[in-house]
Amino acid sequence: MNKVLSIFIGVLISTSVFAQRDPNLGIIPAPVSVTRANGNFILDKTTVLINQSIDGAKSADLLNAFIVTKAGFALRETKIAQPNQKSILLTSVGADVLPAEGYTIKVTPNQIILTGKGAGLFYAIQSVMQMMPDKIADKIIIPAVDINDYPRFTYRGTMLDVGRHFFPISFIKKYIDQLAYYKINTFHWHLTDDQGWRLEIKKYPKLTSVGSVRNGTIIGHYPGDGNYLTEVKGFYTQNEAKEIVKYAAERYITVIPEIELPGHASAAIAAYPELSCFPDRDTFISDKTPWSGSRKGKQVQQTWGVFDDIFVPSENTFNFLNNILDEVIAVFPSKYIHIGGDEAPKTYWKESPFCQALMKEKGLKDEHELQSYFIQTIEKHVNAKGRSIIGWDEILEGGLAPNATVMSWRGEAGGIAAAQQNHDVIMTPGSMGLYIDHKQSNSPDEPVTIGGFAPYQKIYAYDPIPKVLTDDQRKYIKGVQANLWSEYIKTPEKAENHAFPRLLALSEIAWSPVDRKDLKNFSEERLPVHLARLDKMNINLWVPTPIGQSDKTLTGGDFTIDLKVPVTGGKIYYSLDESRPSENAFLYTAPVKITVPKGEKRTLKTIVIAPSGRRSVTNETILNNGAPDVKTEVKK
Repeated sequence: MNKVLSIFIGVLISTSVFAQRDPNLGIIPAPVSVTRANGNFILDKTTVLINQSIDGAKSADLLNAFIVTKAGFALRETKIAQPNQKSILLTSVGADVLPAEGYTIKVTPNQIILTGKGAGLFYAIQSVMQMMPDKIADKIIIPAVDINDYPRFTYRGTMLDVGRHFFPISFIKKYIDQLAYYKINTFHWHLTDDQGWRLEIKKYPKLTSVGSVRNGTIIGHYPGDGNYLTEVKGFYTQNEAKEIVKYAAERYITVIPEIELPGHASAAIAAYPELSCFPDRDTFISDKTPWSGSRKGKQVQQTWGVFDDIFVPSENTFNFLNNILDEVIAVFPSKYIHIGGDEAPKTYWKESPFCQALMKEKGLKDEHELQSYFIQTIEKHVNAKGRSIIGWDEILEGGLAPNATVMSWRGEAGGIAAAQQNHDVIMTPGSMGLYIDHKQSNSPDEPVTIGGFAPYQKIYAYDPIPKVLTDDQRKYIKGVQANLWSEYIKTPEKAENHAFPRLLALSEIAWSPVDRKDLKNFSEERLPVHLARLDKMNINLWVPTPIGQSDKTLTGGDFTIDLKVPVTGGKIYYSLDESRPSENAFLYTAPVKITVPKGEKRTLKTIVIAPSGRRSVTNETILNNGAPDVKTEVKK
């Protein structure tokens, strides 16, 4: 078996106990159509595996490896089935008439037929793996069904920021495995920022020898309660980046690199000060910023935020950036090269005699038009290399570059404006829950985050196509993306905690038709099974609080608390005496009836413990039967 596929399989076991009754057969994202038929296919040792597809050898290996892990035996591979012999057939016959990345699955009592090519066949395998229930006496019983499936959007992405904190190659691969399993096809790799430059550029070695290292990092929320006083460093060699590109491509995922410009440039300027409008100025460090090491000269930033020292739009800078982009383009074959373009303060440009003279020479009325000139200059070079730029919605300011694609992050307004100008758009608004560095609940147990509130339910409710667009303009909305910024995410474990289960909600809004979305089915039928799978794979998921528990005050005297476990195989513990629930509290096994005397209240506190021992945050519900609110009287 192919070694890469063996690694990919890992422990890809779903505990699909709900698959038989779930209309979506446990599949995330929900398929376009699922039509049940009569009977079942019984997968056992007599079943054979047949690959008749053009490019399905790896997919066949992947499926067989999964069956070994799931059922305890491998299927014999053959070119043709004998009469009445049960088989699983992979074929590309008929795939040409399917939508891009589309597939079909037909299950009869004698055969499973998976039809697709390339990504489509690969996604058919993911769906089959998800719909297989646990074995019973060395047999897996799969219901007869017809599935027709294809994506709503061509771009289904997630961004990982490695500029603020560096994550190892092993984690990047593990992350990509999960993206592939949920049919997310784009990995946006944020490689440079004020706090670190993370990609080897051979022509400019100081970008990594200087720019990839910072002397410290603030502790706690900005502006910080102190400094860790330890170096944060790390970068990817070009060979390592190529390795990730290849690994992702084998899973039909495109890697889009991001090189930030003209702002978020502190790390590059620390390495090459001549890229600044004022090379001899020390990096500005606020008196409120806890700092480690020297404050002299140009420094890699140790705090978060937006900084005035951005790239000077000089011929030297453009040559520098073009040389960098040439090396980036040689590593990354993606159509898009992300150039950032966000949060670029114009303070230094306003103060710079060079910039003011350049604006006069070019006939630019303000610094926003200077930024547009900057972006368009870079775009010409990227276009000349046969690629296209993509940038955050600030690239609209001062006039949009002719062929640019816009990522709308400051709400939907930027995406709407770009679509109305006939530009392609990726919707990724933080206000709609797509910034998955935000907190997932209002519990005080939530780990330190940048703030905000983005539970997976908020992501699930989002429709990436704004209703204000006309039918013609809607075609420019190419997809949707979730962003994982890492200011407050120092480890792979915390990155996983922020990503899952939210990326599963993202996958469904990116793939499934609007009329197939069903939050109740997603949350109560399919998600618990998938979270159990992630838990078993040692992915440090965020464990949801009990299904059915309100986090608001309930009024009355008699209450029936009816809860469901959000992770298959997990347990709910609760308390009513204000104590923090744990294994020593009450174990929830059935609906609980609670009577609160008149004029009193009780606090129901719960915690979910997954099979691995991972715990949810504490959730609480106030049960109030007329007790007055307690108010603190301030005496003068």
